[in-house]
Amino acid sequence: MREPTVGAAGYFDTYSVVGLLAVVGVLFVAVAFGAGRLLRPVVPTPEKLLTYECGVDPVGEGWAHTQVRYYVYAFLYVIFAVDSIFLFPWATVFAAPGYGATTLVEMFVFLGFLAVGLLYAYKKGVLAWT
Repeated sequence: MREPTVGAAGYFDTYSVVGLLAVVGVLFVAVAFGAGRLLRPVVPTPEKLLTYECGVDPVGEGWAHTQVRYYVYAFLYVIFAVDSIFLFPWATVFAAPGYGATTLVEMFVFLGFLAVGLLYAYKKGVLAWT
């Protein structure tokens, strides 16, 4: 096992492995994309240039309107999923000695922020399905 070095050199030594791994990852992706570009057949035809949608020939314009409220519901779901992810560890730490009051205050602050966001969404009428 390697002995830890003291100072800035030892500190940056550990990050060199992460940097090297990032460079290798970027090179791997670049080589894969380059090989794909060089090896693929390029035969453009009018059929290949059409928009493909489930085997049905496109008719009309290629513009479709999407209801924004579905994105808002998805966003609210993500918010409350993250909330539940934070509540489970909080419940386990809350019982530990010396963490009770601190974690209780922090969780009420966190839940307060979520409540303000939910109240804002309710006041804007986002939660009404009309």
